[in-house]
Amino acid sequence: MKSSIRRRLTVSAAVVTATTLLLTGCAKGGGSSSSGEDGTITLWTHNAGNAGELGAIQTIVDDFNASGSGYTVDLQAFPQDSYNQSVTAAAAAKKLPCIMDIDGPNVPNWAWAGYLAPLEGMDEELSDYLPTTIGKYDDKIYSYGFYDVSLVMVSRQSILDENGIRTPTIDQPWTKDEFSDALAKLKASGKYEYPADFQTGSTGEWWPYAYSPFLQSSGGDLIDRDDYKSADGVLNGPEAVEWATWFRGLAANGDIALKSGSDPTQAFANGKTGILYSGSWTAVPLRKAFDDTVFLPTVDLGQGPKIGGGSWQWGMSATCDNPEAASAYMKFAAQDEYVAKVATDTNNIPTTPGAAAEVPGFEDGGENDIFRQYAQEYAVLRPVTPGYPFIATTFTKAAQDILNGADPQAVLDQATKDIDANQQQNNYFQ
Repeated sequence: MKSSIRRRLTVSAAVVTATTLLLTGCAKGGGSSSSGEDGTITLWTHNAGNAGELGAIQTIVDDFNASGSGYTVDLQAFPQDSYNQSVTAAAAAKKLPCIMDIDGPNVPNWAWAGYLAPLEGMDEELSDYLPTTIGKYDDKIYSYGFYDVSLVMVSRQSILDENGIRTPTIDQPWTKDEFSDALAKLKASGKYEYPADFQTGSTGEWWPYAYSPFLQSSGGDLIDRDDYKSADGVLNGPEAVEWATWFRGLAANGDIALKSGSDPTQAFANGKTGILYSGSWTAVPLRKAFDDTVFLPTVDLGQGPKIGGGSWQWGMSATCDNPEAASAYMKFAAQDEYVAKVATDTNNIPTTPGAAAEVPGFEDGGENDIFRQYAQEYAVLRPVTPGYPFIATTFTKAAQDILNGADPQAVLDQATKDIDANQQQNNYFQ
């Protein structure tokens, strides 16, 4: 992701507020904020406060505006914490911009709600994109992203060697038993406050993004993906209960904190933990801290390692009154050079092979190539249903209750009932 998980940004005084955007972004006519009479269309991003990515997007906008297309894009940036609420408010007021970014798992919901228009005529431009960076709903493409991120187990080679722990590989990840043994060895060393840090103090989308892959690796899931009608049997079946019991056991056994600290990466760097469950976004700071940092595959709980897939993506609003201009920008921005630009400036996984070859470290055999391999081999999209936001919050509550000692079967049964009722009440599966 760089996803809503990765960045907990401090909003600067220069941030454009949602209220200001809703007022100044209005179109001259048509009841839409999509474009102005001079052919200018508006682009919204959640990247206010994130200088790296915002600067990269501004470069694309500037290049497009200078390209001679006859169209102009006006970039307006929101703080991430209020971005989704601002989009929802703008949609209700029929004042959405022509172009906006969307957190990948929200694409089906926004498409179903009528916020987004399908991206037509872009099959060629998007043919090389990682599947997890393409947002689809009802067999139509609604968005694409410049990058993805990869969940990883982070450690140091010296830690593994000192404790007799095998270094897992993409072909031979840790099994559940091996991981348990590794945690026991780290605990027995007496060097660490906790053997591992699973970032249990994080909030929001981190919980389904980070922990549902372990559920899937156990053989369960958030919902039955054959028809998206029900979670029965996959969220509350024996495989799911086995995952929940394992997850609860990590905290109960003192292998991870019930609620980790505010900066798990720094805690790992300070030697408080031996293994950090985090993501590719930690590569830059932890390589600076240690020359033997290793980024390892996640644990295989029975069905192979799984990681969350899908990060921030770009789409067109269904109410844009200049779809030709929006389409021109979307095609322009999809070029490898801009994928490479955004990936470079954000230290994320470039979505195309061509862009990867241009980003230092992500070329074949580069030090970051392993992250792209993990994304290709292990990534699972969060459920492609408009009901995902409800599924996410329901799973988050269930996982938190389980970690705090609630009965796994009872909690998962209730979560299943709640998700099924929401899916059926809203006819999301039709």
